[in-house]
Amino acid sequence: MDCFTRLEALIDAGSADAVQEARALLKHLVAGSRAAFDAADEFLIELMTLAFLVEAGLEAFHNPARRLARLRLSRLKLLLA
Repeated sequence: MDCFTRLEALIDAGSADAVQEARALLKHLVAGSRAAFDAADEFLIELMTLAFLVEAGLEAFHNPARRLARLRLSRLKLLLA
């Protein structure tokens, strides 16, 4: 399973553990590129927001938060491609 597939799975999980794992995966990907670092940071913020919404039980916001996280991940993929 490649890194981006794993990150997609972490978006589906939406837990605090997912944030820590995503941070570890991204650490190796974005080394050396300021634009990629910024995109990874934005992705992590969206993933943390999703984790908060899941833990708070605010189900109405889960899908929009997942969509935003996937958009940020797509941007990161484009920068690293």
